[in-house]
Amino acid sequence: MDPRDTPGYRLHRALSNLNSIDIAQLDDPDRKRLAEATTLLEQVGLLTRRSALDETDVEVES
Repeated sequence: MDPRDTPGYRLHRALSNLNSIDIAQLDDPDRKRLAEATTLLEQVGLLTRRSALDETDVEVES
């Protein structure tokens, strides 16, 4: 099985790419955007975790 087909792979890659950016070279508005994007992706990751879905009665279509 291709690891890119596993749930959360693209989310993990996006977070990894954002976390690898050297924020010291960014100006303040870009730092703020990067922080907001990282926060949003982390929140989506929490919502899409299997255990989070099991705690609620949400059904996910594949």
